Amino acid sequence: MIVTRIDDADDPRLADYRDLTDVALRRVIEPAGGLYMAESAKVLARALAAGHRPRSVLIQDKWMPDAEALLARRPDVPVYTVPAEVAEQVTGYAVHRGVLAAMHRPALPEPAEVLAAARRVLVLDDIVDHTNVGAMFRGAAGLGADAVLVGPRCADPLYRRSVRVSMGTVFQVPWTRLPDWPEAADVLHDAGFVLAALALADDAVPLDEFAADPPERVALMLGAEGDGLGRRALAAADQIVTIPMRGGVDSLNVAAAAAVAMWALRME
Repeated sequence: MIVTRIDDADDPRLADYRDLTDVALRRVIEPAGGLYMAESAKVLARALAAGHRPRSVLIQDKWMPDAEALLARRPDVPVYTVPAEVAEQVTGYAVHRGVLAAMHRPALPEPAEVLAAARRVLVLDDIVDHTNVGAMFRGAAGLGADAVLVGPRCADPLYRRSVRVSMGTVFQVPWTRLPDWPEAADVLHDAGFVLAALALADDAVPLDEFAADPPERVALMLGAEGDGLGRRALAAADQIVTIPMRGGVDSLNVAAAAAVAMWALRME
């Protein structure tokens, strides 16, 4: 490995990691610059296993042994070791488990490629909370969804917090972006999917009833926190499905609702 010790938070080699708590700057650094941040050795391991390429790695001194095995075969990747206080000065927060990697963002596949062999997929429409996006990817990996499709205004799955909350499963579950409605519905229908919108409606079918005899291919549509699926998304759905609730509660958090629906529609 190319290991360099850095003790100055203003060192220009750490520019990719600087001021990550500034949302506007992070958006410039990551999507526009073609980078995303992988935080923790576990997340970095999953990114590398998925074939993603690091531009550099920032490691606090005491976590160096965790990274050595991961990067032993990547002699081309600069590794910067820093004291904990320098890492916090650069990023503006305590780096989770001492490892942060600036990763080159891979090109997204076409939706048809992601959908070709899939039977159960999640469609995330206008979900803007990065924690929810990460939790939904983790649920998709753990409960057997074949892919995740995100809408044009959905939060970035490769945003640092999304990646960390997903425990790196964003690299494990195939995903890509869909066009906007109604074109997105055409893409899903062309791949043979029935669009099941999780929403509240008078004519909604209870989830357990829908799951008793599900279509061969199902795209579960979930909408924005608070407002739910928008009018155009609901118009594109083939079926509206609801999770029966008790105790005067009308709905669950969107990530929890996705997990319940995926479990109900799980395939052996």
